[in-house]
Amino acid sequence: MSDSTPTLLLTGGQVLTVDAGFTVAEAVAVRGRDIVAVGSDAELRALAGPGTRVVELGGRTVLPGINDSHLHGAAYGMTKPPFALDVGHPAVGSIADVAAAVRRAVAAARPGEWIVGLGWDAGYLAECLTDPHRFPHRRDLDAVAPDHPVCLTDFSAHMVWVNSAALRVCGIDAGSTPPPGGVIDVDPDGRPSGILREAAQGLVEAALPSPTVVQRRQAIQNVVRELHSRGITSYTEPGLGPGGATTLFGGLSTDNWTAYAELAAEGQLEARVSVLLLPAPMGGSADDVRKGLAELRHPGSADPRRLRAIGVKIFADGVPPNRTAWMSEPYADGGLGALCVHGDTPALQADELREMIRLAHEGGFQLGVHVTGDRAIDTVVDAFLAADASAPRPDARHYVIHGDFIGAGSLAKLAAHGYGVNMNPAIKWTISDLMDEVVGPRRSAYQWPVRSAVEAGVTVCASSDAPVTQPDWRQGVAAMLLRESKASGRPSGPEQCVDLAEALRAYTANPARQDFAEDWKGSVEPGKVADLCVLDRPLLGLDPHEITDVEVDLTVFDGRVVHERWGSHLV
Repeated sequence: MSDSTPTLLLTGGQVLTVDAGFTVAEAVAVRGRDIVAVGSDAELRALAGPGTRVVELGGRTVLPGINDSHLHGAAYGMTKPPFALDVGHPAVGSIADVAAAVRRAVAAARPGEWIVGLGWDAGYLAECLTDPHRFPHRRDLDAVAPDHPVCLTDFSAHMVWVNSAALRVCGIDAGSTPPPGGVIDVDPDGRPSGILREAAQGLVEAALPSPTVVQRRQAIQNVVRELHSRGITSYTEPGLGPGGATTLFGGLSTDNWTAYAELAAEGQLEARVSVLLLPAPMGGSADDVRKGLAELRHPGSADPRRLRAIGVKIFADGVPPNRTAWMSEPYADGGLGALCVHGDTPALQADELREMIRLAHEGGFQLGVHVTGDRAIDTVVDAFLAADASAPRPDARHYVIHGDFIGAGSLAKLAAHGYGVNMNPAIKWTISDLMDEVVGPRRSAYQWPVRSAVEAGVTVCASSDAPVTQPDWRQGVAAMLLRESKASGRPSGPEQCVDLAEALRAYTANPARQDFAEDWKGSVEPGKVADLCVLDRPLLGLDPHEITDVEVDLTVFDGRVVHERWGSHLV
């Protein structure tokens, strides 16, 4: 084979390049690890040689490899068996179903062994739907697990449900004080109800058995194989470091950086993983950030195009369903939420958060800040600007993570400084039916204002936040086009819809920019890496309601086919 002959040629398709002009081509040629040509069938077929694998697309769509720009890969892998029970919707539909799953796990467990699960959502539990005052309680689990400690993390990973045995093991009782940014729900008699929110989760999660590095590596490899089947070739691990030591199974811990680094060093990491370091836990302080950055600063990588630490993550507030996002207007049932950092008053907490952001900015890191409430978002965005004013950096690319209720003022400031926002359309699809009662219909319809952000000139990335939702970019794209709810299918804020080009950019070209990698990935152009996703049908002109039915027939990573769907006729 000549040095100029393609090793792989995809032809006869609808190639959506997602370049600056959203060019549509017919064919793409790959040589080795790189894309070498994009164009018409006639001109690219002429490049093929005896050793070229030619894939006849038959009208199928080719996209850049999908980049899920906020996906807890290691943690997602450890939410699956053998690590944890699935107690999410639709696997369970009631508290009784959850109790039955725990009962079965207890029957198979060793005496005193922890029972761990993930995924429950009170908004889909039958008992909670019929009685607004009903909520999961330790008694529900005590009845089926009196002697085994149980820890069940909710779908958002911002709340755990535990039984009395777990409370005893962890020394949590009526006199226990939650850590800063944490909440321990209590009964009228002052005893813990079994629900721990935000930073209080760590009181239990720190006691769970820790997987070995070998198990962590296996969990990551399992996830990467699943991502290949979904056309995903890049993702951001949003938080690994000392601040994640007390998360579920240490899912955000330094141990998982070690597992990734070992896989990369051995050539076994088959994805492009950008990592935000996590120096401080939820409920942390500026001092935690200082110490954390000293402990874990710019770890090296065998191949920076496979694994690279590019920034720092900080937690600013909680999440709206828990009423822990810091809002400027009260929730429907009262309260404003709060920042989840050290400080005895909102003003002191805001000062602490600004100092945390300043430290990371002056340390030369990109910042990704978890923040959801409008008041908290304004505080974070102003802190970005203040940090840059004191220590100017021309291309820091800081961004707001989630940004549920970001307003016009903060959007304009982000755009003016080249900062971004990373939103979660699949979460909107999942929870939109529940949010009216949390924040009222007006704010619920606005939540995750994608179109407003795009029109303001902000670079918008879309992501799954797995394991909060499945890493299904198809659902995310459909949600961005339709703004419909999961349960009812009713429109939910349709004025925030965007078109297909913007939705696809949010999963490809825009995350490449977030990764400081737009010059070598994120679009189908000559000179870019050969990371490609082939769909089973034409995407242009497809009814948005049918996008979730689209299958991934072929995934190419680094010039190699890493997934072929059986029966796709491309095998």
